[in-house]
Amino acid sequence: MSTLTRISGSFGQPHDTATTETDVSASQNVEGDPHLVIIEPEDNPQNMSSFKRWLAVLIISSASLCAAFTEQGSAQTFHVSHEVTILGISLFVAGLGSGPLLVGPLSEVYGRNIVYQVSYVLFFIFTFPVVFAPNIAVFLVFRLITGFCGSAFLSVAGGSVSDMFPNSSIASPMAVYTISPFIGPVAGPLIAGFINQHLYWEWTYRVQLCWIFVEFLMLVVFVPETYVPVILKKKARRQGLRESTGDPKFYAPWTDEKALLLLLSSNGAAPFLELLLFDRMALLLDSWNALILGILYLAFQAFPVIFEDIHGFNMQSTGLTFIGIGLGMLSAISTQPFWNRGVPFSLILYARETAKYNGDPPPEMRLIMGQVGAILVPVGLFWLAFTTYPQVHWIAPIIASVPFGSGIYFVFTSTFTYLVTAYRPIAASAMASNSALRSAFAAVFPLFAGAMYDRLGTVGATALLAGLSTIMAPLPFVFYRIGARLRKNSRFAAH
Repeated sequence: MSTLTRISGSFGQPHDTATTETDVSASQNVEGDPHLVIIEPEDNPQNMSSFKRWLAVLIISSASLCAAFTEQGSAQTFHVSHEVTILGISLFVAGLGSGPLLVGPLSEVYGRNIVYQVSYVLFFIFTFPVVFAPNIAVFLVFRLITGFCGSAFLSVAGGSVSDMFPNSSIASPMAVYTISPFIGPVAGPLIAGFINQHLYWEWTYRVQLCWIFVEFLMLVVFVPETYVPVILKKKARRQGLRESTGDPKFYAPWTDEKALLLLLSSNGAAPFLELLLFDRMALLLDSWNALILGILYLAFQAFPVIFEDIHGFNMQSTGLTFIGIGLGMLSAISTQPFWNRGVPFSLILYARETAKYNGDPPPEMRLIMGQVGAILVPVGLFWLAFTTYPQVHWIAPIIASVPFGSGIYFVFTSTFTYLVTAYRPIAASAMASNSALRSAFAAVFPLFAGAMYDRLGTVGATALLAGLSTIMAPLPFVFYRIGARLRKNSRFAAH
């Protein structure tokens, strides 16, 4: 049986040395193996300076700002219906969702950096056919491909954050990573609205090309490798242990030639598929996230109906209406320091749980923030629904979208942080399964938005969405109480 090496799923405090474990067979204990290349404190990504870790978080999170919306301009250029050009968004999001199913496991074999860099080189190259597409078919095909190529941040970035920060301090960096994929879709219509109204729609993608190029340079220069097994493999190669000693027994994690096949077949494909099929908690949390992201992307079609058809806004003014959602997200992230210390209503509970678990409270504590989000999302949507009447001032639905935006931040920050802590051994794959399901919803929802709003009206359609989010609202309350028991029975979760 070939020798496999793995790194245990958890680290201690930021300056603790990671625990390294080697499994040769089910019954053999190899602790103290002299041929095992172990991690030293200087190799541990959690021991990097705070500045370097936070700079890496900001760079990999900023990748998600590459969002573009050009349906109206492309419809005029290619002489197709508006519904056909909506496929540009749906296919791009479908690519974003399917990509992590591959790059998530790959990052757990080859490391995070190579996945980021290859992904963004391909993203840059395949955006050119989008800019210079001769027909709608080429445009749509390469929107799908660019979504796939640019998808690394959806799952791998969560793994990088998990690599660099211990459970005790992961909340703030995970909050930054969480909000970035949603600021992009909010900023996209705003920026694209001004570009499309005053220039050709192709300029939206030319601006995006410039951003992708800058992003790639920052990834190469400032983001180090953070995945410990790959760090150790490079360390063994760098030190030349095999060559200098003449002993071929020196090994590091994942040096087995069959590691990739093993990961993708039994340890890689299984987590993100079986997690959805057999882990009820992960499936329900991912479904909750998927519904809310689907509603957010549906808003890209609903807001033009509300503000252009009812209130007579032009394209760039409609883009500005997304500021309400953005303000809600930014106001929510500004509360993160209070959550880190324990907000007043949960401070006593948080302190009690922290003391009970010797300073390391269970992952379920992360769901308290999700409980707030579970309330804010339907409140914001119901408020939005009943302020879309023509006689109601246009500022009212924009104000209503603020709590909706705040709720989005609280829901996703809570869920993402919970997933990477509760499923830390397969953090990247856990995020990949979440990304796949929510991106599937986000790809489909815009396609039926027009028909739904035509049939039900702005009030009925938005209220329906609010009702669906209300049905899912109890999830963080339920899993806060029974999550620990469900994790003990899960073969994927950290116990």
